[in-house]
Amino acid sequence: MNWLKLSNKLIYSIAFCILFAFATKAQSSLEEYKKTYPDYNELVINDSQSYDFSIENNKLKVIQNNQYESIILTDNGIQNNKESFTYSELVKLLGYEAYTVINDNGKERKIKVTQTNEIQSGQGSVFYDDVKERQIIFPNLEAGAKKVYNYQTEFVDPFLLHKFIFGGGFPIKNSSLEIKTDKNINIGYKIFNDESHLIEFSKTEKKGKWIYKWTMKDVKPVKLEENSPGYLYVIPHINIYIKDYTINNNKVEVLDDVNKLYSYYKDFTKNLNQTEDPTLKAITLDITANLTTDEDKIKSIFYWVKDNIKYIAFENGYEGFIPREAGLICERKFGDCKDMASIITEMAKYANVKGVNVSWIGTREIPYSYNELATPAVDNHMIAVYKKGDQYIFLDGTDKETLYGIPTAFIQGKEALYGDGHNYKIIPVPIVPAERNEVNEQVKFTIEKDKLVGSGKVQFNGYSRSHILLRIGDATNKTRFEMIKSLVLKGNNKFNLKDFTEENIKDRDKPYQINYNFDLGNYIIKADNEIYVNLFLEKPFEKLIIEKDRVSKFEFDYLTFVNSHYEMEIPKNCTVKYLPKNFSLDNDYVKADFVYEVKNNKIVLNIQIKQKKLLLDKSDFEPWNKTIKTLKNKYTETLILLEK
Repeated sequence: MNWLKLSNKLIYSIAFCILFAFATKAQSSLEEYKKTYPDYNELVINDSQSYDFSIENNKLKVIQNNQYESIILTDNGIQNNKESFTYSELVKLLGYEAYTVINDNGKERKIKVTQTNEIQSGQGSVFYDDVKERQIIFPNLEAGAKKVYNYQTEFVDPFLLHKFIFGGGFPIKNSSLEIKTDKNINIGYKIFNDESHLIEFSKTEKKGKWIYKWTMKDVKPVKLEENSPGYLYVIPHINIYIKDYTINNNKVEVLDDVNKLYSYYKDFTKNLNQTEDPTLKAITLDITANLTTDEDKIKSIFYWVKDNIKYIAFENGYEGFIPREAGLICERKFGDCKDMASIITEMAKYANVKGVNVSWIGTREIPYSYNELATPAVDNHMIAVYKKGDQYIFLDGTDKETLYGIPTAFIQGKEALYGDGHNYKIIPVPIVPAERNEVNEQVKFTIEKDKLVGSGKVQFNGYSRSHILLRIGDATNKTRFEMIKSLVLKGNNKFNLKDFTEENIKDRDKPYQINYNFDLGNYIIKADNEIYVNLFLEKPFEKLIIEKDRVSKFEFDYLTFVNSHYEMEIPKNCTVKYLPKNFSLDNDYVKADFVYEVKNNKIVLNIQIKQKKLLLDKSDFEPWNKTIKTLKNKYTETLILLEK
């Protein structure tokens, strides 16, 4: 009996020691994490994903498993109690579990998540999207608690595998992707943004399967920065795809080159618009009736679509890839990018304009080329393209304001996959020259009772025009007045816009023009019998100094050409004592010319600044900043008038 009591005491003592050791270890791990990551409220311990590719019942089966675990480091981290994941008709959710792990008197205790919500992913920005988002609310969070969730999905289409991202908003201890595949399945992959080779790779064999694994340790959090071209330009990530698989000695090709990608795409459009729509044909013939050239006809069609078909994203399973019938689009009066391409190409057919076809393209947020990564990951957009001799005109109906002859700004510098039946061609989309986006302004003013009083006329061309009109929209009254004031603002916050008129709002082929009258107080400086005036009433690019610690490349929406003419009448009782010297600058980033002259009792300053580079790499930051500082230095120069 004494022996039994002794044994029980020993067991209790051992158990207590184990629990104490566990609690101590958990606490020390938390303190160690807090010491290593003092600036963060949360640490991701594990973010991993695995695929299992197999042949079952003579079909390819693709199962994906996802595991996520993070630890709350501070009390502030408790607020981040929500996580989410997505699925759809093409990526079916098979199951999930989620729970909070807390330290309960030295023991790990799981508290199951009971509060979850299923919503439409991105529901605020699309009309309909079948992608569902499962939101998970974690209970009982505290410093040291862990958030854990796992979910499993099945990919219906092997062409549409997802990329894996090694990174996120918090630091990550371990991030990994694993692929298990039968030996009769061949895969391919491409790694991006791993110049330092931090991603470790292994390939092993186990139970008759190949196992590929990519792992990255101690991943730094992503820094979100303005004017970034997109996270895919920065974060290490991997795109995987299936090359082929064999069933019963029959080899099935999937992806590996542009030919295979185009064959996949072509199946979505091969039966498009096989039946003529009388209503749409009648509209087409009416709006092109008095036009004699193909270009005038396609231009009229392009603008009609912009004016009459509302752009609304609409995706549901394969509807995200298959354009709808042109007649249905005409009847509904709305459609997504694929539908815009469909109706433009069909109307071109009715007008007997040859060479207008649907084309696939990726927007600028996607960094890949077709030859670099020939998978659907390279594309997220569809347009129509008109082949005019050796020239290609890009017809994107999703942007209401962009004029005919230039692509939408967000596809500049990209590639379009132009399809013509069985054949295709990769077409580079040009970057629109700065001159096409000219902002041309003429301002004339005089000095009246210590104020500048004058009038101006500013014309916006190209992207400058379309971007401004999209921003203004249908704003009226006070809202429109304030918007216009922000566009013509001069000098300082004492700028007073008296009135304005607008021209060419609806005519896309003409520059949008604002005519205005103004006065500007608290701007000129008087000292004894001298008057100091800075003719740079506006200072282009002045605030575009790039931070030294910036991580991302710096992207502009489009290249700009500023062409300004300032003209100040010399007061009758004054002469010119000092006129700043002319200035010229021409480097890889900017061409600038500032020219002063005195002419017919007026002082004139002509300013021309042409931007040259759409995307700045890290190596460009220092010379770009030096360029801007040089311009800013010239902007400070003032002329001096001498009162008689």
